[in-house]
Amino acid sequence: MTSKMPLPGELDPIETASRDEISALQLERLKWSVRHTYDNVEPYRQKCQAKGVHPDDLKCLADLGKFPFMTKTDLRDHYPFGLFAVPRTKLARLHASSGTTGKSVVVGYTQNDINNWGSVVARSIRAAGGRAGDMVHVAYGYGMFTGGLGAHYGVERAGCCAVPMSGGQTEKQVQQIMDFKPEIIMVTPSYSLVIAEEFERLNIKPEEISLKVGIFGAEPWGEGMRSEIERKLGIDAIDIYGLTEVMGPGVACECIETKDGPVIWEDHFYPEIIDPETGEVLPDGEEGELVFTSLTKEAFPVIRYRTRDLTRLLAPTSRSFRRIGKITGRSDDMLIIRGVNVFPTQIEEQILRDQRLSGNYQVVVTRDGHLDNLEVRCEVQRELSGKLSATDIQAISKELQHRIKTIIGVSTKITVMEFDAIPRTQVGKAKRVLDERPKQN
Repeated sequence: MTSKMPLPGELDPIETASRDEISALQLERLKWSVRHTYDNVEPYRQKCQAKGVHPDDLKCLADLGKFPFMTKTDLRDHYPFGLFAVPRTKLARLHASSGTTGKSVVVGYTQNDINNWGSVVARSIRAAGGRAGDMVHVAYGYGMFTGGLGAHYGVERAGCCAVPMSGGQTEKQVQQIMDFKPEIIMVTPSYSLVIAEEFERLNIKPEEISLKVGIFGAEPWGEGMRSEIERKLGIDAIDIYGLTEVMGPGVACECIETKDGPVIWEDHFYPEIIDPETGEVLPDGEEGELVFTSLTKEAFPVIRYRTRDLTRLLAPTSRSFRRIGKITGRSDDMLIIRGVNVFPTQIEEQILRDQRLSGNYQVVVTRDGHLDNLEVRCEVQRELSGKLSATDIQAISKELQHRIKTIIGVSTKITVMEFDAIPRTQVGKAKRVLDERPKQN
């Protein structure tokens, strides 16, 4: 199922194909993937039998809605290799999630899977404006996390030069960027701000930095964060989407010419949006939970995998494939505060509307008796640290408190802190939420 790799800088023909051509290819590959999974993954076959569906029932794309979902619980219940569709002797690589909330999610790849993964990441880099010969500074973590190696192989497949820096060692990150002069950086948005702060500490201006493009993923981020990153680093900030269970980075990526939501590489990943409560498939444009079916994966296929990411499917613009809107949050990351649904990204957007505040923040949830309380801790920008009066700080707090109450609908305590008061993430995703409520038995 390997796709032909276009020359660096060119578009794959499927990226400009008609909708009919895309749908025909999807149906062909979908039939293969469902049959492959049914025949080789016993737990999923049992799910299909319990629901009374068979691969022969898949006559058109809409028929996929008849088939059962896969969830993270399935992956953990059959840890480590129970959902693999090939023998271990056919595997070329394993990756795994961190397992911070339970057992790790372990995924496997055949060599063909690795090749396809490299191809979609290379396609993502080209969509972001990268071209053969560019140098790419990779600051995603290497190891079992899919980010570093997933990006790395795509960089090389795109004909670019990879700098495998990984996360951490911020001073060295900045030194190498200044010495090597890469055009592109691939990193989490939260850690990019840490790198930006080091440039500021050294009094290095955005126009003195060689970077032209940043490809950011692994955590939700909004337009406010995009503006903050672009202003501090002097780059185009591009959103890449992926998750361990479906492939890793490169499932979708924005195009630099539009920056209007990640384009799903629909020839490899078939998307659906469902109602998170009922499981009903929703039409394009409606917000719900993103579900993916892999179309070409051999070792670890997923059929209707519930990502828990909340978004919308949008019409094609710069490519023939559909896009996803900005991830508004994850259904399992949603906070319910006094009956109001709150996502950290919503709070982030309100913080970053005030240019006096930086993109580093924490949301702290506590409980007073039977009532939940929400505190938002944020920081002033470096150049304002120690320079604002108590009256200024109070005014910033009141403005932010009012915006959150008006737009999100929840009352908060706002704590405006001096620059660098909130711990920075050096490796991996930023810890934005501190839930200090008593654990329920």
